[in-house]
Amino acid sequence: MSDMKLTNAKMKTFDSEEKISAFQAGTRLADFGEKQNTANNLLAANVNDLIKRVCFLEDQNLQLTETLHRLADKQLEAVNKINTEHSNAMKSIAAELKALKAELDRVRLTSKLNTSAIDRLNKAIDITENNTSH
Repeated sequence: MSDMKLTNAKMKTFDSEEKISAFQAGTRLADFGEKQNTANNLLAANVNDLIKRVCFLEDQNLQLTETLHRLADKQLEAVNKINTEHSNAMKSIAAELKALKAELDRVRLTSKLNTSAIDRLNKAIDITENNTSH
C-alpha cells in the first residue's frame, strides 16, 4: 500500500461552513483546488497500490493453480501406477492359484488312484486268503 494513507482529514477539501464573500472567493477557490489536488493524488496513489496488489494476487493465484494442476497430475499418475501394479499382482496371484488348483487336482487324482489301487490289492489279498483257506 501507499505510504500516503487516506484519512478523513486528508480527504476533506472544503472545511468552512461560513459564507464566503466575493473578495475571498478566489483565494478560497485556490485553497479548495489545492486540497482537491492533494486528495486526488492520495486517491490515485492508493488506487495504483491496489492495482499492484491485485496483479500480484492474480499472479500468485495463477502460480498456485498451475502448481495444483501439476500435483493433481502427479497424483493421478501415482494412482494409475498403483492400479497397474495392483492389477499385475492380481493377475500373478490368479495364475498362481490356477497352477495350485491344477496341482491340487493332480494330487487328488493320484490319491484317488492310489486308494483305488490299494482297495483292489486288498480285495485281491482277501480273495487269495479266502481261496487258500478253503
